[in-house]
Amino acid sequence: MVLHRLACRADEEPVEVGEAARIARAFDILPRGLPVAALTRQLDAGDAAGCTWLRADPGFVRADMATVRLYACGEMDVSPEECEALLAPLKPLFGDEGLPISAPVPSRWYLCLPPDARLPDFDPPLEVIGDDLFAHMPEGDAGRRWRRLMNEAQVILHNHEVNARRAAAGKLPVNTLWFWGASRLPDHVRSARAQVRSGDVLLRALAQRAGVEPSTDPEVATLPPAALVDLREVRDAALLEEHWIAPLVAQVRRGALDELRLDFGDGHLLRWRAAHRWRVWRRHLPA
Repeated sequence: MVLHRLACRADEEPVEVGEAARIARAFDILPRGLPVAALTRQLDAGDAAGCTWLRADPGFVRADMATVRLYACGEMDVSPEECEALLAPLKPLFGDEGLPISAPVPSRWYLCLPPDARLPDFDPPLEVIGDDLFAHMPEGDAGRRWRRLMNEAQVILHNHEVNARRAAAGKLPVNTLWFWGASRLPDHVRSARAQVRSGDVLLRALAQRAGVEPSTDPEVATLPPAALVDLREVRDAALLEEHWIAPLVAQVRRGALDELRLDFGDGHLLRWRAAHRWRVWRRHLPA
C-alpha cells in the first residue's frame, strides 16, 4: 500500500495534538487562540468587526436514566423557514439581555456582545456530543447567566410548533442552544499556503481572513504547490490512496512538489521527499 510505504520511509516528527494546534501549524493568528465565532460570522455575514461574537448553535438534547446528553449541534437539516420561525420567540429573550441573536445560515446561530464582554469558558460541541451535558455547562457566578439563558431557551424551543412538525416528519427537534466559540476578529491571520482545499467552515473562514484562495475542487491535477488539503472527511482508505496519496506522491517524485506533509490528528506529522523512496530497508512502521 502506498500510504504504508510512505509512512515507513518518511521523516516523522512529533507535534502537538488537537485541532487548535493543527490549525496553528497552518495559520499564524494574532492574538493567539482560535476565534471561531468571529471568523465564521465574518465568513457568513461579513459584519463581525467591532463585536464579540458567541455561537449559539441549534442542538438536540435527550434525557436518559442518569443525565441529559447533547446528541446533535449545528448541522440539523433546519430549513431557512424553520430557522426564522425558531428564532422569532428567542429574539425577545436575548434582545432583553442586550444580546441580539441572528442566524445568517440555519446551522450557525450567533449572539452579538459588546467588544469588552467578559465570558466564562464554553466547551466546543465536539467535546460535548454524547457526554453528560452538565459536565460542560459554564461554571460559577460567571456561568450563572448563561445557564439561565440556556434553560429559558430550552423551554421556548420545547413548546415550538416547528419542533412538533419536525418530530412528525421523523427529524430531530431543535430543543436547545449550545454556546461556544466566543471571540473577536483577530488582528491578523497569515498563512504560507497558496490554497486551502476544504469544505470545513472554519478552515474556509481562516483562508478568507488570510487572503488565501479557498476551494473545494476535488481534482489533484489542479492543486497548486504549498496547498493545504483537508482530508478528514475521506473515510474510504482505498479512495484516499488512489485519489489523493498516490497522485501526490507521484508529483513529488517527478519534482512538481518539494515534499508531501501528512499532519495526523494523533500528534504525528510525516514529511515525504522524493529521495525517501530509496529507504527500502524501512519496511515496518516505527514502534
